[in-house]
Amino acid sequence: MSEERRGYLYGLGAYVLWGFFPIYFKLLQPSSPFEILAHRVVWSVVFVALVLAVMRNWRFLRQLARDRRRLLGVVAAGVLIGVNWGTYIVGVNSSRVVETALGYFITPLVVVLLGVTVMRERLRVWQWVAVGIGAVAVAVLTIDYGHLPYIALMLAASFGSYSLIKKRLGLPPAEGMFVESAVLAVPALGYLAWLNLTADGTVGHVSALHTVLIVLSGVATVIPLMLFAGAANRVPLVGLGILQYVAPIIQLAVGVLIYHEPMPAARLAGFALVWTALMVFTVDGLRGARRSAKERRAKRATADPTAATVEPAVALPPR
Repeated sequence: MSEERRGYLYGLGAYVLWGFFPIYFKLLQPSSPFEILAHRVVWSVVFVALVLAVMRNWRFLRQLARDRRRLLGVVAAGVLIGVNWGTYIVGVNSSRVVETALGYFITPLVVVLLGVTVMRERLRVWQWVAVGIGAVAVAVLTIDYGHLPYIALMLAASFGSYSLIKKRLGLPPAEGMFVESAVLAVPALGYLAWLNLTADGTVGHVSALHTVLIVLSGVATVIPLMLFAGAANRVPLVGLGILQYVAPIIQLAVGVLIYHEPMPAARLAGFALVWTALMVFTVDGLRGARRSAKERRAKRATADPTAATVEPAVALPPR
């Protein structure tokens, strides 16, 4: 199996797990969102440390400490993923699963905007069309909700930025995840200590099952993130963009079919506009990727006339 194909499997596994996360985090109530977040961080560090102990790979810490630019990138990734985790838990436990799904639907469009503003990339005409349709969708949903869908926008902005940083860093999954979680571990431990001092903590006071689920939140958090990191290091951004649709589709189904969250006509219209924007964006991205692959093959064939005879007969994955 090729590394790229392995990356697609990692990515699919990550997004399927994320799609069913609302069910898991609903089970962690009556803990508050920030208590859940703090435990996620702490138990994530513990779990990844155990993985690294088995791998016996701690040299990366010294190497990372010498690379100041990369270290700052990991710190930024840790802060962004912490914001994303906290926002998501608040959304799920305040019965806004549908809005969290919206956040991940518009993430690819946010990634495009980040490409323009941060990477100084130039958009094609149809990409601008997709971004414009997405902006109209946000306006429609703002009217429906009576306010900006800030949960969705925060999720999209934080995870889109996190994806961009992870792609540029190219760190191994476990090592990167350990440092990202460790960045948040000190404030998380401080918050949990404060909860215990004020007797406001719920963990250990609800049930044995509740405590076990809280502890396992570290495992549930790290596994899909490690899968995602493995995918980000192997899969082109176009491929990651397509895989990102899997999680919000599942989340939307969970919100509407399991938790019976409302989907009035105006909200459905807003989602329809988002899906239209994503279809335009995806089709244009695939065409652009195939055009680029064709140009690369043409250049190789021009440089080496025999190269054209050894191209694989099967269609290449999008690049």
